[in-house]
Parts: sequence; structure tokens; C-alpha cells
Amino acid sequence: MSKELKKRIITSITLFLFIYIAIFVNLYLSLSLLIIISILSWFEFSKMVNKIYLDRKEFIANLILIISAIYLTIFSAISYYLIVFDKFYFLYLILICAFSDIGGYVFGKTFKGRKLTKISPNKTISGSIGSFIFSLIPYFILKIIFLNSNIYFLSFTENLLFNFLLCLYLSLVCQIGDIFISYFKRLSNLKDTGKILPGHGGLLDRIDGIIFAIPSFAFVGYILNLLNY
Repeated sequence: MSKELKKRIITSITLFLFIYIAIFVNLYLSLSLLIIISILSWFEFSKMVNKIYLDRKEFIANLILIISAIYLTIFSAISYYLIVFDKFYFLYLILICAFSDIGGYVFGKTFKGRKLTKISPNKTISGSIGSFIFSLIPYFILKIIFLNSNIYFLSFTENLLFNFLLCLYLSLVCQIGDIFISYFKRLSNLKDTGKILPGHGGLLDRIDGIIFAIPSFAFVGYILNLLNY
């Protein structure tokens, strides 16, 4: 196991434990954590945007920064609502995103092969496949944990197809989010959005998929609810 992979795993576990404690200890702590994450992510994103646009196109830079601030606020609000609605399910969504990221790294480094896109040269087709495969792991882990438990887990034990499609869909969104942030990193000539997380770089490097996956999940859930699915 490479040093970088060890760092990524240790950082992921540490973040997961921190998020787990924040979610289950106190709702105000959860909200505070979401606000801090959104603010730090915005500052990392603004650094890239300013480097790309500010000297030449100040209006475009300011517009992007305003939109990104609004979006991250929406992300925090939706995340908090999901935590209040069902803590375990929110944790489930985070795990899907985390395993998708790990799967992409493991498969990409192991099998390598053809590049997925020119935007991010480190992204490979094999890595993308690994992301989809690994995104299914949380379902099986939590299925075993909750199978003989009295804890009710929304849409978890009764609909296998729904959960499979959910995992694959969130993995797809996470990968798109990763490529989106990679595009801005490439334009700004930055390898990482920051240095706050060992093995991951900046905070935005770690949660780029999550900040797209959570609102996307909420949107799809809203549409399905309208359709009485």
C-alpha cells in the first residue's frame, strides 16, 4: 500500500469519525460543521477563480463567486435538513461518496489504462469503473449491520434496485463534481485546492463530489416525491 493511499484512508476515516460525532452528538454542532466546511470550501474555490479571472474579467469572477456562495449555502441547508430527517441515511450517502472516491483511486492506480478526460489526466476509465463498483459497498456493509437491528433504515431493506441505482447515481454525480473542480484547478494551474488534508490536499479536493451529490440526491428525491414514487 502506497504512502498516499494510506494518507487518504487515514484522512477519510478521521473525517468520517468527526462527521459521525458531529451528526449524532448535537444538531447545532452539525450545523456549525456544515457552515465551516462551506466557508472553507468557498475560500479555496475563490482562490482558483481569482487566479483565473480577476485580472482580466473581474465581473465574471465576482459572478462565479456569488453563485458558488449561494450554492454552498444551499448545500449546507439541504445537508442539515437530511441530518434532521434521518441521520443514518445521511451517513449512508456520505459513505457512498467516500467509497466511490476510494474506488476510483484504487482502480485507477492498479489498472491505469485509458484516460477518462483531458480535463484531469489522472482520471482513467478503470478508475471510473472502480468508483461505481466501490460505491455499492456501503449498501452491503450497512445491510448486514441493520439486518438484525431494530433501527429502521429508510428504503434500505425493502428495495434492492433502488439502493443499487442510488449508489451508482451518486457515484456518477461525485465523479462529475470531481471533474468540475479539476477543470478549475487546471485553469488556475493548481495541483490541489489547498493543503489542509494530508493525502487529499484541500478540503474541496475531498468533498468536491459530496457537495454535488447531496443537493442532487435531494432534487431527485423531490421529483420522485412529486411523481408519488
